Amino acid sequence: QVQLVESGGGLVQPGGSLRLSCAASGSIFSINAMNWYRQAPGKQHELVAGITNGGSTNYADSVKGRFTISGDNAKNTVYLQMNSLKPEDTAVYYCNADGLYINYEEFNSWGQGTQVTVSS
Repeated sequence: QVQLVESGGGLVQPGGSLRLSCAASGSIFSINAMNWYRQAPGKQHELVAGITNGGSTNYADSVKGRFTISGDNAKNTVYLQMNSLKPEDTAVYYCNADGLYINYEEFNSWGQGTQVTVSS
């Protein structure tokens, strides 16, 4: 199994910053990509940002220019730096990873989620 452990959520005022981290552990041979999703109350689950093991990144239009995703392949860890936060960024943020187990079978795993609340 692969475990994803997220950290870094919390309460922040509008315009503030937070940095989320997600560390993957377990029977991992390789990770293809790691992503951050979010889900706000009453809204659909949406992809916020993703990064491949080669360093290619993609972002939702709503966060471009404000959020930055980065990764540390050696540590199987991904980060999401969130700046200029807005109340509409309030959501539970989930880490997701896909790759290969050590037996070369594919996996797609999710973290437990971390709450981000942007409010004055």
